[in-house]
Amino acid sequence: MRKLVIAISMLSLAASAAFADPILDRQGLMKERGKLVGGLSKIAKGEADFDAAAVLTALQALQVNAEKIDIDTLFPAGSDSGDTTASPKIWEDMAGFKTTNEKYVADVKAAVAAAPADVDALKAQIGTLGSDCGTCHQTYRVKKS
Repeated sequence: MRKLVIAISMLSLAASAAFADPILDRQGLMKERGKLVGGLSKIAKGEADFDAAAVLTALQALQVNAEKIDIDTLFPAGSDSGDTTASPKIWEDMAGFKTTNEKYVADVKAAVAAAPADVDALKAQIGTLGSDCGTCHQTYRVKKS
């Protein structure tokens, strides 16, 4: 009986994943990412107080977010049309897109591993992460009109 329940649960999970909307899923993750980076940027700019514990928590949340980006699942063939700003360049250069994403994930992990002790260290990390985001947006994102 237990095996049957597990099998049914697995099938339900697979079925729900099959009906997931990769465009909405990736947009949700990117909006979450933007809020996290935005909060860290306010601290780096001096618009909010630096609190090492809060910064580490935000960086850890950013790492969780970054690790949720499964390129193959969120950017399948055919998900380049509809309400999306994903550029066709993603599918033309999937290897480059994956490499860009992998660099971002590595930089977020490095930021968590070397949690900033002060605002100046955070500024350096935000500069690196912002550069990663900018590279991806300039190359793999279509600007909304």
